[in-house]
Amino acid sequence: MNYPSGVKKGKIVSIISYKNRGMTLESELNDSNLYYKEKKIAYIYKKPTPIKLVKVDYHRNLIQEGYFEKPSTTDYNGIYKGKYIDFEAKETTSKTSFPLSNIHSHQIEHIRNIIEEGGISFLIVRFVRLDKTFYLKAEDFISFIDNNSRKSVPIGYFNEKGFVLKNSYKPLIDYLKIVDQILEVE
Repeated sequence: MNYPSGVKKGKIVSIISYKNRGMTLESELNDSNLYYKEKKIAYIYKKPTPIKLVKVDYHRNLIQEGYFEKPSTTDYNGIYKGKYIDFEAKETTSKTSFPLSNIHSHQIEHIRNIIEEGGISFLIVRFVRLDKTFYLKAEDFISFIDNNSRKSVPIGYFNEKGFVLKNSYKPLIDYLKIVDQILEVE
């Protein structure tokens, strides 16, 4: 394009960084959990990924070599109203479904164990391009896996079985509101 002063502008290049992809939901949940803790509502924490350190430079405070010691379970756990809570949080850019490849088999087994022992377990899934976040009970998630051969959970299943989580001021994601609704019914 030629501008009035005769200066030609070059092509605009946008740089896309995938460095912190998936961190928005996690950050919002961490903020919500901090709110719950400060208000003495619940104590729910992000689980660290177990890492075995092999080589550390203590003078520079630098981990030089390490590896994942064992597969991690789910992202968060804690206690609310005397009940154990355990959940996984995921984001997807798909507009139509949530790929089951985003959840590992050991995580599914862990979710099954939590249900069997009477704990509260669920998934929080954000469809980024739809700007929608869902709470899906673990029982509904496991039922889908056990009764379908699909490799993804369609958005329609989330609309039918899940609960939409709307962002608010404090906490940012009030997922305990849904836990309360479910506990009232049971």
